[in-house]
This record gives sequence, C-alpha cells and structure tokens, in this order.
Amino acid sequence: MDFAFTAEQESIRAAIAKICAQFGDDYWLKKDKEGGFPVELHQAMARDGWLGIAMPEKYGGAGLGITEAAIMMQTIARSGAGFSGASAIHMNIFGLSPVVVFGTDEQKARMLPPLIRGAERACFAVTEPNTGLNTTRLKTRAVRDGDSYVVSGQKVWISTAQVAEKVLLLARTTPIEECAKPTLGLSLFYTDFDRRHVEVREIDKMGRKCVDSNQVFFDGMVVPAADRIGEEGRGFEYILHGMNPERVLIAAEAVGLGLCALERAAGYARERVVFDRPIGQNQGIQHPLAQNWMALQAANLMAFKAAWLYDQGQPCGAEANAAKYLGAEAGFDACQQAVLTHGGFGYAREYHVERYMRESMIARIAPVSPQLVMSFIAERVLGLPKSY
Repeated sequence: MDFAFTAEQESIRAAIAKICAQFGDDYWLKKDKEGGFPVELHQAMARDGWLGIAMPEKYGGAGLGITEAAIMMQTIARSGAGFSGASAIHMNIFGLSPVVVFGTDEQKARMLPPLIRGAERACFAVTEPNTGLNTTRLKTRAVRDGDSYVVSGQKVWISTAQVAEKVLLLARTTPIEECAKPTLGLSLFYTDFDRRHVEVREIDKMGRKCVDSNQVFFDGMVVPAADRIGEEGRGFEYILHGMNPERVLIAAEAVGLGLCALERAAGYARERVVFDRPIGQNQGIQHPLAQNWMALQAANLMAFKAAWLYDQGQPCGAEANAAKYLGAEAGFDACQQAVLTHGGFGYAREYHVERYMRESMIARIAPVSPQLVMSFIAERVLGLPKSY
C-alpha cells in the first residue's frame, strides 16, 4: 500500500500549477463579473497537450489515467480558478469516454484529435427539464430517416452550449413503451452542434458565470448515422462509462477548491489582528479550520482510491459516489468557513472567498444529488431495499 504520488504524477501537478499561475485572482474576478469563456486557460492547456490527458496516445492524447486527470483538475481548482477554471476543461476528460470505449476506429480518428488540440469544444446534452436524474424517461427523440436521424426535444443545464462546436447527445430512438426495459431504446451521438436547428438560452445563475449553463431546444436537427456511438438503443449503457470518472473528477475539484479556501482563511487568520492579537490565535477560529482540513484530507483519500480502482479496471461505483459526496460536503464547508473567518470582508468580492462558496455549491448539486448518492450506498453497499 503506497499513498505517495509518483514522480511523474508530481510533475503533472507542477506543470499544471505553472500554467494556472498565469491566471491570477484578477483574471477570475473579472470572469466572475463579466462572464466570457476562459479561452486563454483552455488554449494554454491545449498548447501543452493537457486536454487529452486521459485520451489514447494514438489520437494525440497522453494515454494516462483518471488518477492523473484528477491530479490535474484538482490543481486547476486549487489555484484559485475554482470551478470557473475546472469546468472549462472538465468535459474533455470524461465526456468522450464513450467514444474512446465504444467508438469505431474511424470515429475516434475523426472525433478525438480536434477536441484534444483545443480546436473544438463539446457540450454534454443529457439532462432534461421534466426528467431530472431519471434519465430513462427523457423525451428528446432521434427518429431514423435513411442515413440520418432527426432530433427534436429539449435539454437543460447544458454547460458550454454557448461556445461548443460539438455535442454529445443522448436521445430516445425507440419509444419507451416499445422497449423491454426503460434503459433500452436510448442512443448516443457525438455530432455537430448545428445552430441552424438549435436554440440556446443561457441561464443566469449563482456562480461560475464564465462557463455558461443553458436551456437547449433541438428542432429537426439532422444527425448522420455515422455519428451514432455504438449500437442503436444502447446509449444509456454507454454513458454509464463516463459517470464514475466524472464523480471522481468532481470530488477532486471540490477538494481542490476547499483547500484553496482553507489556505486563504488560514492566511487571513494569521494576519488579521483584533484586540491586539491575530484572530488565528483564538480556538474559535482555529478549530473549525482544523476540522475543515481533516475533512478535506479524508475526502481526498476516497477520491484517489476511487481513481485508482477505476484505473485498475476494478469496480468503483461505491467509492466514486462516496468521493463525490464527501468531496462536495468538505469543499463547501471549507469555503463557507473561509467566508466566516474573513468576517465582513468575506462578503466582499475582492477577497474571493465568497466566489469560492458560490461555486462550491455546484459539486453538491451536480452531477448527482447527495440524496441519490446515499440511496446508492444504502442499496448497493448495505443491501437495503430500493427507496424510490
């Protein structure tokens, strides 16, 4: 049993930190106020070859594992970029996992290199307004018409749809009532985001302004059959291959943001003097921050255990879900405590911790609710009856 990262993994952390150092607090404060996709970070990562960290070397990727990807994403979040920076890169890591695993050689050669080079950006269109996490009940239809499909329907909370050139889309190709079970009849496509047949409405939201979230309406968008990934009707099975890596990455990012907030809070507590003593000398300040550190370290261990299991080809559903839950809670608690430690200044944008707290809510909500994580653990690990 070895808890240490390898020299190569530590070099990845150092290289990513060096890139992120180019994008300081002022950059992210401006992005938080004005919005606009962080193209500069995205292209800097692309130039140094990091967008394909977990993609096959044959197509321009680095061929590394989710462990290395988690190190990279945690470093981005911890730099102060938070989820504003991490979410700009996130889709490249897990999103096209179904293409890597189930795509044909022709599809991989056509679809992966432009994403890895940073020449194309993709959005991930699964969630719908009336189905939420009940993915099998989604209503967006893809109807076969010769060598193409015609897609109509609505998606919601689709990140980067304002800037994406491509979309990974899950749609129903066979009505649910004609399927032997609800998980069948859904098909997965990776195709052009044809804005002639797509309306994108941005959602004005709480945080992470520079990485847009949207309602998306498809109206007769034609998708070549050559852009369908794997067999028709098995799309739900395919997207599952990206879910555990996504949970691991979210956990690592949440811990990274929490550690950033904790460092800010501890630094402020050392320097802020009230009643002729630094506030960090008071146990009322010390103890909550110490608890935050312990919770973040525990969550981090679960995240990298789940990453290791995934990279070893072992089952990791329970660990990945637990990591997402623990990381999200520990990250939020640390960000909230950072605001409280700063007192009134914590409410001021110039101290940044209020942005961290707003962004930390993302990991608690997405990509799966904490309640569903607990239900998963109760049923799959503890053997308790299904509650929904």
